Amino acid sequence: MLRWVYHNFIFGKEAFAMGSLNHSRCRDQISFLRRQFMQDGGLPFTEILSQESISSAISQNEICWKERVYSPVVTLWVFLGQILSTDQSCAAAVARLIAHRISRQESPCSSETSAYCQARKRLPEKFFSDVARRAGRALDCCAKAEWLWHGRRVYLYDGTTVTMPDTAANQAEYPQPSYQRPGLGRPMARVCAIFSLSCGAVVDMAVGGYSGKGQSELGLLRRLMDVFRPGDIMVADRLMCSWVELTALQCRGVDFVVRHAVTRKLDFRRGQRLGKDDQIVSWPKRYGRTKADADYRKNLPDSLRVRVCRIRIARPGFRDKVLVIATTLFDPIEYPKEELASLYRQRWNVELDIRTIKQTLQMDQLRCKTPDLVRKEMWIHVLAYNLIRTIMARAADKHGIEPRTVSFKATLQTLKAFQPMLANMGRCSYEVRQQIYEQVIESIAVHRVGDRPDRFEPRKIKQPHRKHHDYLHVHRHEAKRQILAGLRK
Repeated sequence: MLRWVYHNFIFGKEAFAMGSLNHSRCRDQISFLRRQFMQDGGLPFTEILSQESISSAISQNEICWKERVYSPVVTLWVFLGQILSTDQSCAAAVARLIAHRISRQESPCSSETSAYCQARKRLPEKFFSDVARRAGRALDCCAKAEWLWHGRRVYLYDGTTVTMPDTAANQAEYPQPSYQRPGLGRPMARVCAIFSLSCGAVVDMAVGGYSGKGQSELGLLRRLMDVFRPGDIMVADRLMCSWVELTALQCRGVDFVVRHAVTRKLDFRRGQRLGKDDQIVSWPKRYGRTKADADYRKNLPDSLRVRVCRIRIARPGFRDKVLVIATTLFDPIEYPKEELASLYRQRWNVELDIRTIKQTLQMDQLRCKTPDLVRKEMWIHVLAYNLIRTIMARAADKHGIEPRTVSFKATLQTLKAFQPMLANMGRCSYEVRQQIYEQVIESIAVHRVGDRPDRFEPRKIKQPHRKHHDYLHVHRHEAKRQILAGLRK
């Protein structure tokens, strides 16, 4: 109690003494952050990262700060710049902040990274997740009607893994896989996300361990059930063809389109026939093996009605491919099985989206050394991804195309090229800013991604890396000890 009173007396008194100054400076910092991602101007898709959303995230998390260089908004901006940069070191991020302050005729801050790292630790993880979720949901809500599928919102769900530095704290919360010997692997986390099919935004994300009870992609899907709203459609691979999760989605009024699991028996001679290789069947409830799973299934109905479709895909010069889809879209006239197959084919977009975040934004190997900062780093990657998707949606809206036909890589390259100009537009007039924004949009819309369904490439490289080192087969400190022992001999 005394600690709470002391905290509120210190920070409350300071906030009261400099409330108007903090409010004005925070508003200027938010405006600068929004200009970096072309979020001002009053045009479509310019209220994704609004001042209200950032201020609300700060107030809801009860963030108090002193009048210092690394305010919450500045820390967020530096963190975003660190993620988008090729050099993702903290030293480079602080150097960019110093250059920015000098360009604005402000006193430079210290080049030491300790203050910046402490500022990242002070901000709660929920602040980063709230801003990233708000940006993704706002972009998804702004999607145009012609981008939707039959007027309905479709979401793609899939998971992946990321690695992080081998520290004791990371190993304790995200242990490395059991098949790796200690000292050889890295801590590994499983990341599952829900993507919007229309604009590619990440609506929500869940993080868990690589292995363990409730850490699978099915277990993480249960954490994200509240994201879906009645009338939505979830598209996923055959791993998600699980009775429990699909029934829970149907109870929420959410339809699904998944690939039929090979472990479930398939007999087109039974059920309600809708056409050739198209029927409605009933899947009975199966009891859980553990008490927690049984309690979760207890509140679900006894059976689930599912439409099962078998589609033969003919390719000239190749054997026909058979695709079996399970869905709750029962109307064969409104949703023919050929359109369901075409919708499931678009599921591959989630694989491309995950590859974009992991490779283009370099989230495959994280840099932070504590689990709390690792999760913050993940959410900053998601926020940067959603903001770039916002710029792509704006370019698609102006040119009358779909956002997924715009190149993400080219958008990121163009945004980096225009960053110095965008950073110094605070004193420019509205007309000048609009001209620069239009030029950026024109440069982005030129680079398109075509539909290449039959394209394939060998996953090999022509020339190996010139600098080749042996693999580390023991702990690093043990390898150092062996080197020293060899030198002494």
